[in-house]
Amino acid sequence: YGAKIRAPHALVMTFLFKDGSLREKLKSIAQATYTHSRNLAYFVFTYKGLLALQSRLLGKKMPLHSFCAAFIGGWLVFGENNPINSQIIMYLLSRILFGLSRLAVEKGYVPQPKQDPFPLVAALLWGTVLWLFEYHRHTLQPSLQSSMTYLYDDSNVWHDISDFLIYNKRSTSK
Repeated sequence: YGAKIRAPHALVMTFLFKDGSLREKLKSIAQATYTHSRNLAYFVFTYKGLLALQSRLLGKKMPLHSFCAAFIGGWLVFGENNPINSQIIMYLLSRILFGLSRLAVEKGYVPQPKQDPFPLVAALLWGTVLWLFEYHRHTLQPSLQSSMTYLYDDSNVWHDISDFLIYNKRSTSK
């Protein structure tokens, strides 16, 4: 699963934003795919093993077991701050915030919105990320900085149609 998810992402990001030879780029793609796949496999093994252990020790499965097993697995497997783990954690954070919002409405902690809140959330997020990009760029995750630099800075200069179709930042060697 990790290879299926990471390989296409690494392929696109590497060829769009990384310099180096074809061999270096392919090595980078393989390394990112391997790390993502390995970490997911380690986590699933740890999580399921700890779930089984807790259930066996206590004689039954309890809701807290899932949190405890995932907490330990998350600490052990995803606790190192590196680009792969960082992307996985950011992916999870966004999905968790949506899930907790829906749960809060479902449980009655928050009233059901009269209108779809999605347009407001989208507007707040885009307003915030572009403000951060323009005035505090260094605070953004590196691959987001690269994407935004490509979209909002590099697009200020155009040479020909290849800028649009391939990549719009010329190397200084030309």
